[in-house]
Amino acid sequence: MPLPVGFAIELDPSTRRLGADALFGGIPARVMHLSPAGRTAFAELLAGPVDTPAAAALARRLTDAGLAHPRPPGPAASPDVTVVVPVRDRAAELGRCLLALGNAYPVTVVDDASLDAEAIAKVAADHGARLVRRETNGGPGAARNTGLEEVTSEYVAVIDSDCAPSPGWIEHLAAHLGDPLVAVAAPRIAAPSSARSFAGQYAQARGILDLGATPARVQPLGRVAFVPSAAFVARTAALRALAPDGAVFDPALRTGEDVDLIWRLHKAGWLIRYDTAVTVTHHEPDEWRVLLRRRFRYGTSAGPLARRHPEAMPPLVLSPWPATATAGLLALTSPAGLATAVVGYAGSVARTRRALHAARVPAVRALPMATGAVAQTWLATGRFVTQLFTPILLAGSLRRRTRFGALSLLLAPAAVNWWRHRSAGNGATLDPLRFALGHVVDDALYGAGVWAGAVTGRTAVPVTPIGTRRARRAYLPVAPPSTSPATGSAPGVLVPTAPPSAG
Repeated sequence: MPLPVGFAIELDPSTRRLGADALFGGIPARVMHLSPAGRTAFAELLAGPVDTPAAAALARRLTDAGLAHPRPPGPAASPDVTVVVPVRDRAAELGRCLLALGNAYPVTVVDDASLDAEAIAKVAADHGARLVRRETNGGPGAARNTGLEEVTSEYVAVIDSDCAPSPGWIEHLAAHLGDPLVAVAAPRIAAPSSARSFAGQYAQARGILDLGATPARVQPLGRVAFVPSAAFVARTAALRALAPDGAVFDPALRTGEDVDLIWRLHKAGWLIRYDTAVTVTHHEPDEWRVLLRRRFRYGTSAGPLARRHPEAMPPLVLSPWPATATAGLLALTSPAGLATAVVGYAGSVARTRRALHAARVPAVRALPMATGAVAQTWLATGRFVTQLFTPILLAGSLRRRTRFGALSLLLAPAAVNWWRHRSAGNGATLDPLRFALGHVVDDALYGAGVWAGAVTGRTAVPVTPIGTRRARRAYLPVAPPSTSPATGSAPGVLVPTAPPSAG
């Protein structure tokens, strides 16, 4: 199905133009060649919104591949939306949330068996919200299900009580649902900028639910693998079709229920969009005890999720040649380390050159691409090992022969993330040493939760890396778009790229 008329596109920042008739990028990375008609359609898309069938077909293909992202037109009228707010014993936060929501749309507050029910009822009444009370606490997923049962509108906006949306967030996200293939559109979730403590400043710089500043198609093992249910706008019919019994969110999951929902929608063939043009602030803890307890709890969801979606849960995806080069670099102090690194890098360059040649792309790009693959493999491996094997890294840092490798794995991801956050103006008040300390402890506690979830769930999936060949199956859409005559018959040539890191 083509992208609807009136939608525009913006190229992903990582997309590269390889001459006049080829694009490189996407998830998974590929080279897409454009026929003469495709080049004309592409020029139309760069100049403005979709206006012809050829441009509409090409726009769908580009956005499905992650080479570009859709920009929907503004709504001609207010969308038909009901807002659902689950809450339990956070009356003050609920008041701030309802104040930010305003009264443009009907709001249903679901009280999930609060201990102080009168306080919740008063806040809801003060803001003109409808109140539904659950007598038994079932967790956020069960509370949202209760609220969804009351919804009769075309769309539903779900937002947590400790969130405060920006003006126009519903209209902007609902515009994505003008694409009949989209089930959910979600905003960027950011921490408030008023933190004073070390823990609060760290949470502000590296928000638990912040998925980055770049829009994305949401899919397992993609750059954005899921969106949290802290805030999103969804097509009511899509949610109901997914769970005719009313259990849209799995009530058996106290954490990870939002990830499970998004992946079930993906399996059913729906598209999910992450749009960073809209920001919703989410209260983050300003004490390390609370922040790390939350991170541990989030990690425990890995086991139950792995039982339901094993193909989407590997903690690390490795490409053989970049992984070999990385292993050699980590063991440079041993006699075989340098040789292993050279062999791995040479193999990565050779494989990249072959793929580029098959894609009719100048092979001169093979060296920077292979170098980038090794660097990103190093970072992804560091994150994986820090999360799941911190004690081993700390022990390795005490031995002379393994010190370089252990410390690089432990600190390199933290250093890169600090630089990214600082460059984006996020968390600049934190010096790199404090940020790195928080980063390592944060990852270690999350990893401890992953281990706990894997053990109780009796599954090794959340702690077992896989290869790129196996991972590619998780990228594929359930119902891939049909081939467009505007772009030729080839779906695009896949080329090697750095492996993603889940978690």
